[in-house]
Amino acid sequence: MSKFLKFTASIVLLGAAWTASANAQDAEAGEKVFRKCAACHAVGEGAKNKVGPELNEIFGRVAGSLEDFKYSKAMSKAGEEGLVWDHDSLTEYLAKPRDYIKGTKMAFAGLKKDDEIANVIAYLATFSESAEQAAAEPESAPASEPVETASVSEPAVNAADAVIPEHGVYHLGREALPEEVAAWDIDVRPDGVGLPVGSGTVADGGVLYDENCAVCHGVFGEGEGRWPVLSGGFDTLTADRPVKTIGSYWPFASTIFDYVHRAMPFGNARSLSADQTYAITAYLLYLNDIVTEEDFELSNETFSEISLPNEENFYPDDRLEEPNFATNVEPCMENCGDGPAEIVMRARILDVTPDGDEENGAGGID
Repeated sequence: MSKFLKFTASIVLLGAAWTASANAQDAEAGEKVFRKCAACHAVGEGAKNKVGPELNEIFGRVAGSLEDFKYSKAMSKAGEEGLVWDHDSLTEYLAKPRDYIKGTKMAFAGLKKDDEIANVIAYLATFSESAEQAAAEPESAPASEPVETASVSEPAVNAADAVIPEHGVYHLGREALPEEVAAWDIDVRPDGVGLPVGSGTVADGGVLYDENCAVCHGVFGEGEGRWPVLSGGFDTLTADRPVKTIGSYWPFASTIFDYVHRAMPFGNARSLSADQTYAITAYLLYLNDIVTEEDFELSNETFSEISLPNEENFYPDDRLEEPNFATNVEPCMENCGDGPAEIVMRARILDVTPDGDEENGAGGID
């Protein structure tokens, strides 16, 4: 009998004990712990799969069984062997996911504290009506509100109000509304043009970083597994394998703000407000010793004071001044070479996204 079948057989016996102990757990505190998971998982009304599966009705669910989510081979195999998610299996999995299921794409290292595990399980139980787990706090704990996150800005004017074009057969295409352009135009230039009004401190950023970033990038920016390192790497650019971080390589602080605001947290992009992005950017500067005080406040007004260590080694793109572009000569596209194309070099690291494989795709987690 596999270890997972043992869990299946014991679920009924453990149910009574779980029901009795569940009331001692704190679903409200678990909601805060779940913020560490929210970058990859959703739970609650309207929850959908992200880079990880949605977690409604997780109790009693066979591992790897959501039809519309592509699991790792390891997770699917665990379900085939009888793993059903209950209090005990979730407790072990959340402590050390990759130890519990070898080969899972779950990048999260695990929750370190027993009370955090118990509380987040109690929180998940509020979104599950199955078996004994639904009795976690049936009367005293009403369903918690969904995790509070900033929402993506919507255009101020409904596109349905825009003038319908008269050209063409299908009347497709129209001039973008100013509000639509503003919602799309979020890039930040090195001189600070494009920065939204806002501010955030290193201390605030530390809290936000732990909740949204540490799961992949490590508590101190050291990186988890093969996820990118965000701090250190000083004086490594001439090494065989340089460590390219904000402190060692990046050119401008604007690239930090722009990237975090545009693409992070992983799986929940554009969920951070301007203030939250300023705070996380400030904390990343702190991790790289570019600012040194925890009460340092980064804002649209103080942004221009920040210079990254490697900034002077970057220079403007001057390709338009090269002879081929400057003289506007038509490039030659004939007789480029004899014989078929030949691959002479490969990227050193092709699988840059951790825990991916060709069959299941890269970047997903369990």
